[in-house]
Amino acid sequence: MTSHRQLKGRRVAVLAADGFERVELSVPVAALRAEGAEVEIVSLRAGRIRGVNLHEPAARVSVDLTLSQARVSDYDALLIPGGFINPDLLRQSEAARQFVREFDASGKPIATLCHGPWLLSSAGLTEGRTMTSWPGVRDDMVNAGATWLDRPVVHDANWLTSRGPQDMVPFVKALIDHFAGRSSQQPASAAGRAVSAPQRNAPPAVVLDAMKWLPRPSLRTAALMAAAFAVYAATQRRRHASPLAGWRAAAGLR
Repeated sequence: MTSHRQLKGRRVAVLAADGFERVELSVPVAALRAEGAEVEIVSLRAGRIRGVNLHEPAARVSVDLTLSQARVSDYDALLIPGGFINPDLLRQSEAARQFVREFDASGKPIATLCHGPWLLSSAGLTEGRTMTSWPGVRDDMVNAGATWLDRPVVHDANWLTSRGPQDMVPFVKALIDHFAGRSSQQPASAAGRAVSAPQRNAPPAVVLDAMKWLPRPSLRTAALMAAAFAVYAATQRRRHASPLAGWRAAAGLR
């Protein structure tokens, strides 16, 4: 009989950067903690990182450890949320790429969804794997050597992948099983490795509808962006005699 708190005693690293899709971090993390897991946010920088709801700024979360402080040996599982910005920042970080390489080499469970698999592909790990992702990332995964399946969740050895927020309910259920060591350790299917699902004929309707009804950027957001630019511009003026001085110095010109 399974205990009520299925992940008690397990430590989970959540690798995320600014621009993570809020629901893809907050919902899985709440479920993991409810099952007894100790969850830590690992990121590129210290402090608080900003979430998003599609393109709109959302709540921040506190970072527990930076990549320079985190050790793979301290964790039992890894979760990589998606979003448009978060995985794009992570995939450009050698520290992040190395972190997931070490995690995969250890055989510990890894779970990711939406655009999160971008990091796995940039780390050189997707060749020969069977997986899913946000449908718009399908070609990236196939071009990186993976077999892409258009399914809510896909298991392949120590990987669990999902398409995105639209599959959150089956993803969270599979996530708990995966991190508890009860998911299949076999490829999704022998046929799946040979043939990827075809490209979609249209973007997911749920996203088109969401973008249609999202409010316009708030005055508060616009004001914050303007203030941030003003600080940046002032810093540049103090640092250089003209806006082009920094570029000219970097190019060796005077």
